[in-house]
Amino acid sequence: MNPNLRHEKLQTQLCIIGGGLSGTFAALAAARRGTKVVLIQDRPMLGGNASSEIRMWVRGAHGIYNRESGLISELEERNIHGNPTLVHSLFDATLYGMVQENPNIHLLLNCSCADVTMDGNKIQSVTAWQSTTYTWFTVEADIFMDCSGDSILAPLTGAEYRHGRESKSEFGETIAQDTEDKCTMGMSIILAARETDHPVKFTPPSFASYYPTDESFSGNDVQNVHDQIRNHNIGTSGGNLWWVELGGNMDSIHDADRLRERLIANIYGVWDHIKNHGDHGKENWDLEWVGFLPGKRESRRYIGDVIVTEHDVVSGGHFEDEIAYGGWPMDDHNPYGMEKNPYSNTPSYMIPVKEPYGLPYRALYSKNIDNLMFAGRNISVTHAALSSCRVMATCALLGQACGTGAAIALKYGCAPRGVYADHMTELQNALLEDGVFLPHIKRQVSDQTLRAKLNLSNEDREVLFNGIERPRNEAGENGIVQQVGESLVFTFDQKEKFGSLRLRFDPDYSRMSISDNFKMRVFTMKLHTGKDFVPVRVANTIVKSFVVYADGKEIYRTDSNFLSHVTVPVNCEASEIQIQWLATNGAEDVRLFAADFIN
Repeated sequence: MNPNLRHEKLQTQLCIIGGGLSGTFAALAAARRGTKVVLIQDRPMLGGNASSEIRMWVRGAHGIYNRESGLISELEERNIHGNPTLVHSLFDATLYGMVQENPNIHLLLNCSCADVTMDGNKIQSVTAWQSTTYTWFTVEADIFMDCSGDSILAPLTGAEYRHGRESKSEFGETIAQDTEDKCTMGMSIILAARETDHPVKFTPPSFASYYPTDESFSGNDVQNVHDQIRNHNIGTSGGNLWWVELGGNMDSIHDADRLRERLIANIYGVWDHIKNHGDHGKENWDLEWVGFLPGKRESRRYIGDVIVTEHDVVSGGHFEDEIAYGGWPMDDHNPYGMEKNPYSNTPSYMIPVKEPYGLPYRALYSKNIDNLMFAGRNISVTHAALSSCRVMATCALLGQACGTGAAIALKYGCAPRGVYADHMTELQNALLEDGVFLPHIKRQVSDQTLRAKLNLSNEDREVLFNGIERPRNEAGENGIVQQVGESLVFTFDQKEKFGSLRLRFDPDYSRMSISDNFKMRVFTMKLHTGKDFVPVRVANTIVKSFVVYADGKEIYRTDSNFLSHVTVPVNCEASEIQIQWLATNGAEDVRLFAADFIN
């Protein structure tokens, strides 16, 4: 480092590289448990592929009752409440605000990790360059976590990793190649457009690619699979042109900037095609935004104590150390992207996943670097498994699990591997308590909660405390229904000391009350804006107003709740706790999936 440049040294418990959804949620999960965190992000904003710089849609497990919960649902519910027209900059601000609220997080934006100092198999410090302040930062920490996607700490530390596609013979995976290679899924640049009430002309820039006909994208057979996947439907609930993809046959890290140049030319060329070549019905549509930073799907993948394979994905992933889950199809993109697309080379080879599959904690820490963890699209999986678990809602769960695991490791002074050996039940219970759904693990309700008498039938009491906090099918089991104006009353034989009251409301798994637009029902992010766009709404099933009494004395009241997972501070002694439901956000009754006491 040049001595004429500023150099700051920081000391913390947990240092996280990468501020996408996985890294940001890892930081939040750890910080909310009291851990001091330094979060290093090389962009001026958080969110990674979901940020306003890239605007890829957040996607996760298929099936409305398999929706991801925890921090990812908190982010979405905050965004719905504060950003009903789904302005991308306000999405950035919502995520940024969640971080800024927590004093345990020291955020370094525009800061790139450049070097490490090692002590044997442990990382002592990382050094990063902040371009906006021309400052070097050296961060010492007990645990380091790589959520950068590209696994920058792998080449710097000597951590074992994989890159490319495995052969069929290694794991017996059906979608693997006959021979291993270094190919990956590529990266994409997308655009956003807005429908107006008048014709809008478009003159392509000089560098734009030229696509005169639909066959330019589809090969010789116009009716082949590419017409279904590479369509031009860019309406409010249309596609996002994800297939403007390149680079899987090249080096997805070192060739990234050269690929960006080509992708920018291609995306402008696609818009020129939509506007000026053929009848696509977009005469009144205006180009609103084009990304200049590609969204990347795959690069290096760390090796942990377990490597998750295709077999785990299709069989349900029944791991004893389940800490997250996936459920997106195995969606293996052609590494050549839009450059090589005869009928036999489809843009994406998809195998549906029949049920959510568990993901193990042992895939989140390094096999050979003692204090290195990771979360996101760089976890310990094969290429085939990554094709499913790479999507951002799954990565968000992995980040929350990794951050929680790091906090527990720091609590006991052990390495990340020690959490698997001695503290897995605590980690799983912590995630469940924080609202994360684990498909194969039921939440254990506290003994204090079970001691209480309730003003419920035995059947409703059993449902409320069964440890499954969402429907698993259309029958709608696992929740109880009360009426607005009614109360839920916990009565104890004698006064007891209470910490917090934990409530889980119905977030409207149908999503019908949240949005009139189909795409916004999947996840409330908007790319294109047609005249049919309707602002999103807080789920009508979430209780808006309620009051909590301890022995008849009011101790908590809210008239503006918009979150499905609520923790109410009680912090008193009482023999009766009463929760009275005053109003929902529009539903006729109150649907409750959990109500219990935690310390």
